[in-house]
Amino acid sequence: MTVNQILSVKGNDVHSIVSTITVYEALKVMGEKNVGAVLVIEDNLLKGVLSERDYARKIVLKNKASKDTYVHEIMERNVITVNPADNLDYCMELMSTKRIRHLPVVEGNEVLGVISIGDVVKSIIEIQKVTIQHLDSYISGAKV
Repeated sequence: MTVNQILSVKGNDVHSIVSTITVYEALKVMGEKNVGAVLVIEDNLLKGVLSERDYARKIVLKNKASKDTYVHEIMERNVITVNPADNLDYCMELMSTKRIRHLPVVEGNEVLGVISIGDVVKSIIEIQKVTIQHLDSYISGAKV
């Protein structure tokens, strides 16, 4: 299964902000959208990612105020992305080794969507269910 197949089921919604708003305003967006991370997009280009983890580690633990800190001060600028043709094994490996939970899907300079660790795990579980059904049918002698 590919990233594009996940997006075809999940959809291409991208929740984004600009880097010049406060972290507090960004957290409000994340809360309203019920997401753990938002992309920072300016001039139609991906500039960074802001996650709940960034907030916890760069604001809370450093005793800063979210209403006085701007997104560009704490966002992750080195964004790891995937393209629509990448497979789930590659995505899982990236997320595990880089210790990230969200992967923007980019083709050229265009952001096509975002997949999360939950999306990848859900898809892998679905693939395993189908495999188990096929094996069960094979073992019992029934045709699939």
